[in-house]
Amino acid sequence: MRRVDELAHGGIGRLLVKYSWPALIAMSLNALYAVVDRLYIGHGCGEAAMAGLQLAMPTMMFFTACGVFIGVGHATLLSIRLGEGNRVACEKILGELIALKVLFSLVLPPLVFANVDAVLGWCGGASVSADAMAYARVYLRTVIFSQVFSHIAFGLSAAMRSEGDAVRSMLCMVVGFGANLVLDPLFIFGMPKVELFGCSLAFPRMGVAGAAWATNIAMVLSFIFAFVHYWRGRSAVRLRLLRCRVYGDILRRTAGLGFAPFFQNLLSAMIGVALTAAFAEWAGDPASATQQIASLGVFNAMLILTIMPIMGVQQGLQPILGYNWGAHNFARVRCAFVLGFWVTTALCVLACVVQCVPPFPRILARIFVSGDNPELLERAVHDLAIGNCMIWTISINVVATTYFQSIGRPKMAVLLSTLRQGVILLPCVWLLPRILPNPLLAIWLALPISDVICQLATLPPAFRHLRFLSRASASIARCRLPAQARTL
Repeated sequence: MRRVDELAHGGIGRLLVKYSWPALIAMSLNALYAVVDRLYIGHGCGEAAMAGLQLAMPTMMFFTACGVFIGVGHATLLSIRLGEGNRVACEKILGELIALKVLFSLVLPPLVFANVDAVLGWCGGASVSADAMAYARVYLRTVIFSQVFSHIAFGLSAAMRSEGDAVRSMLCMVVGFGANLVLDPLFIFGMPKVELFGCSLAFPRMGVAGAAWATNIAMVLSFIFAFVHYWRGRSAVRLRLLRCRVYGDILRRTAGLGFAPFFQNLLSAMIGVALTAAFAEWAGDPASATQQIASLGVFNAMLILTIMPIMGVQQGLQPILGYNWGAHNFARVRCAFVLGFWVTTALCVLACVVQCVPPFPRILARIFVSGDNPELLERAVHDLAIGNCMIWTISINVVATTYFQSIGRPKMAVLLSTLRQGVILLPCVWLLPRILPNPLLAIWLALPISDVICQLATLPPAFRHLRFLSRASASIARCRLPAQARTL
């Protein structure tokens, strides 16, 4: 098909733009689910509700990690098999993707629902105010109902990108986000009774529960859009229900490919737990802990908003790297790597500027914090600037992780993805408050310190593979025998 052929022959810059902007929009819209919830809740429900939403976020991030484990590994292998022209394997990969998503949704969400207090307790819920804990409980128990739909929708959206249909992948996210954007204020704040076409419509004020139900409905709509696309046969890979089962050989391969992003997202969830627990421990009293965790909610909302465009570029880069690696076009792989690095660097610098240079941090914090709470506003402005002051350095690690993931080198991808969050950041969050005079500031300083150390450690493997790609492409050009590249 034309979309697959252009991965092999189209201009790298044009392809990166073509595949990145829909992925960028899709990833940003996906991130905006949580951001929009925080925006309305921060202004309409108060500090305790904001803290409660943040307490629930590590669990939601763990659900996301499980979804990534299934979806990204299958999407990566799908790109490689498309490059090899193996359509039967592609249909099996897609079928297993659906089967595993359903199995996950039948097991993990019910366990969390039944043990929600214990789960929130691990995140520091015992140290915050009773109102914050109640808000967290309501949100988490309600939003669990959409997990099966959201995971299938995101998995099929990733498959669309892998086969080159980046625009429809974006539209899958647009449908859900549009519904969430409209329903959030209606469900959170309520709406008085109005007459419309002879019918009386009214929405009661639901608060935090309303945000969760808006997300549930939005995920169902995204699922319907994605499933109909594949069911009608509009895709490069057909969805056949008879192939919706687990294949041992495919599962072993996709588990290896999906483990790196899964572990990265799992560590993000663990960092969320570690940060909320650390602030709860060192804040001193429930009121201070609630305010600090609410500020962390503002920080995470802005981090999501700025990181998702960066990850959108990686999603656009993935099919270019994966297809051309599978087709042994090493010169195009190197070109895509270098271009992806410079684009990612530009986005990282922009993210640093808007969160650290006055007056931008105050403007951004004001989006989520009501003017009636100046103490929380000042806290959020300070935390944004400290936590993100070195975010401009992370580009090489992000692109290198995408590269190794896309070419089927999961071990190196896992190593790079764990450097910042597992090897460096978690120990810093635990150690620095114990050795610095200001424990709360020390917790925030752990973030920029881990950014710098991680990037320095990423440089050697990245440069080593760039040299390999140069040698491999030069050898193929001299010999004019692509088959010899398979021995490299």
